[in-house]
This record gives sequence, C-alpha cells and structure tokens, in this order.
Amino acid sequence: MNKVCKSAAGVVDLHGHKYSACGAAEGFAVRAIVTVIGRDRVGIIAGVCAQLADANVNILDISQTILHEYFTMIMLVDVSGCPVPFSELAMALGENGERMGVSVRIQREDIFEAMHRLD
Repeated sequence: MNKVCKSAAGVVDLHGHKYSACGAAEGFAVRAIVTVIGRDRVGIIAGVCAQLADANVNILDISQTILHEYFTMIMLVDVSGCPVPFSELAMALGENGERMGVSVRIQREDIFEAMHRLD
C-alpha cells in the first residue's frame, strides 16, 4: 500500500482506498487483545472501557475474573475505527492503567496469535 495522504481519519493510498489510523482498510476490522492485570479496586472496568469508547474502539468480547485480590481482564476489540495510530493508543492505555494502579496492554490479534502458537 502506498500511503500518500494522512488525515485525522487515517490514510488514503494512490488508488483512493481509505485506511484508518490503526491500519484497517475501510470496512474491515482490525482486532486486538487488551489485557488488564492488577490489584482489584472499584472502577477498573469503567476506566478502561471509557477510554476505549473515547478512542472509538469497539469491544467485541470481554472476560474478567478476580483471583484472590487480583483483577484480571482480557478483551477482544476492534480498533478499525480508532482515529489515532495503534502505538499511540497502546501508550495512552498503558499510561491510564498506571494512574489506575493496573497494567493495561494491547496487542494486535495477529501478533498475539503468532506469539502463542505452539507449532
């Protein structure tokens, strides 16, 4: 893809195809895995989900549990509507997690799968 025009909405290549800032071709989902781990406290889910909503990230699936006093959550999300680059989203989620006292990480689904494949 030859990216030639960057805007708040993303990128348009030489052929006029539109791509989101996170790299999705218009109309196609780019899925990612969000993990949240830390000591349980009020507002963790609300804080992470509000930030994702503000970034126009759609939550496709979510699972969370409390292991003794530790909160754990994993989400499958669609970042294709996110107007900021994936690296900026990842940094913002991490910084917000630090303020909440938890670790928040996001990885593209294809990278996550490649790292956890047992071939």
